[in-house]
Amino acid sequence: MSPVKVAVIYYSATGTIHSMAERLATFARGAGAEVRLLRVEELAPPEAVSRNQAWAEHANATEQIDVASAEDVVWADGVLFGTPTRFGNVASQLKQFLDTLGPQWSQGLLADKAYAGFTATQTAHGGQESTLLALYNSIYHFGGVLVPPGYTDPLKFVDGNPYGVSHVTGQSNNEPLGTPQVAALEHLANRLVLVSDKLRGLSPSDQDEK
Repeated sequence: MSPVKVAVIYYSATGTIHSMAERLATFARGAGAEVRLLRVEELAPPEAVSRNQAWAEHANATEQIDVASAEDVVWADGVLFGTPTRFGNVASQLKQFLDTLGPQWSQGLLADKAYAGFTATQTAHGGQESTLLALYNSIYHFGGVLVPPGYTDPLKFVDGNPYGVSHVTGQSNNEPLGTPQVAALEHLANRLVLVSDKLRGLSPSDQDEK
């Protein structure tokens, strides 16, 4: 059978979510998947981006990364969505991308795939869980299969987020990923690849029988 296909689709302003997405892509490839690492389009005006040095530098550094399209979601067996939190919610850039998937949703092309999410905040209680739960509202409507990490590995009692993977950047917004977060990202990538493979092994007739 061909490799599991995984799309890692994210929005990142200053680089934290991008770093997490790169790790997830690497781990998914290590688990045998074919991976597309993709960013969503920036919606903020160029003048707003240019006023923030870190934002501008990250935009320039990642402009070579392909922009996600609806076809990438249709192509994938499993999808990992990444977003920073915006007042406890999904960043508008990623939400706008999700909102363009209506035609694919109406054809049932987003259903029966594995999905999970990852996020980051400046503070420990800055909306990580609410952001992931808000993200998952779209997945419910897709008919997707949520693959949260739960507490399926002891490392999740260290990482502490059963909804996905999250990171606290600190007030300076530059705290590097620590060992618990990296381990949690590897676990999530491996879990998504495993469940995606199981889902694609179920033919429509198999699903009807169950």
